Amino acid sequence: MPTYIHELPDWPRFRWEKDALESQLAAVRHRQGRLLGRMESLGFQLREEATLRTLTEEAVKSSEIEGEILDKELVRSSLARHLGMEKGGLKNVDRNVEGIVEVILDATRNYDKPLTRERFFSWHAALFPTGWSGLRKIKVGQWRSDSIEVVSGPEGKQRIHFEGPPADRVESEMSAFIDWFNSEIDLDPVLKAAIAHFWFVTIHPFEDGNGRIARAIADMGLARSEKTPQRFYSISAQIRRERNEYYDYLEETQKGDLDITNQLNWFLGCLDRAFEHAEEIQSDVLQKAKFWETHASMALNERQRLVINRLLDGFEGKLTSSKWAKLAKTSQPTAGRDIDDLESKGILQKDAAGGRSTSYSLVFREPSGKIV
Repeated sequence: MPTYIHELPDWPRFRWEKDALESQLAAVRHRQGRLLGRMESLGFQLREEATLRTLTEEAVKSSEIEGEILDKELVRSSLARHLGMEKGGLKNVDRNVEGIVEVILDATRNYDKPLTRERFFSWHAALFPTGWSGLRKIKVGQWRSDSIEVVSGPEGKQRIHFEGPPADRVESEMSAFIDWFNSEIDLDPVLKAAIAHFWFVTIHPFEDGNGRIARAIADMGLARSEKTPQRFYSISAQIRRERNEYYDYLEETQKGDLDITNQLNWFLGCLDRAFEHAEEIQSDVLQKAKFWETHASMALNERQRLVINRLLDGFEGKLTSSKWAKLAKTSQPTAGRDIDDLESKGILQKDAAGGRSTSYSLVFREPSGKIV
């Protein structure tokens, strides 16, 4: 008896219960449309800001699922530069950051272009610019030539979820996948994105980086469903939040038959929950716009604007004068003067005493001057 679905004689003829997915698919599509409508009403500049935040989260969380922790500000800076936004070039970025950024941008900005063998190889090469994955030398820009196990968990306590098809089948498996993905078929594009994600993960054609590329494919399919390169929600961030459930459904489906109803149902639910967090991004973007509208006439120097924007973009931890000096690349005395000036203008306030260093927070006001 076959152990995994890719060993079944009618692989990869997936099937699913259309009636079981119909109501959830309709609800997800409705919510997707409402989200796009709200974002469209924000105007170009705010949509660009929301896209920057979303893609930053997508790159960071997609890498985090694989155990690679990226500097969020480096990712944001790289994306901003690629998108032609003002914040580009704040920091020098390394090739690992550039790689995941380039893959995500190519998948979403060029969503209407076909997937090809060469395109996959270029994505893989971008993810592993040195030819190494951690301490392990890997084959880059080519299909794997060995067997592969899909695992999760820390080293020494890893759980094996399934094994991919034998290496000598990868070329033909990927040819079939690419032909299907590029074909015009009578299938809702959101469902097609879900199937594509699962199918690619099952093949696992590379030695490493399969998860990140699978999520880029899902993003590409979702961009096709919306006919826009702008992204306002992150499927990777939601998968990261639900990582345990994701692996459970993946393992269950790999060891079942070719009915992938449960897997598709999980993907649709995950996508729906990703929309909820997109609303938080929209709220943050509007709050940032309102902040600068309120303080439009305020005389601020470049250092102050830079650090304020970092706070508005979700600065992690408490802001102290030493952190200000580091962020603004200035001296401690200058940082102190910048902070004192913003305190006097009612833009910053001291936090309640709670440690050795004084920390500060932004004061949010309505344009009328009322604190909110």
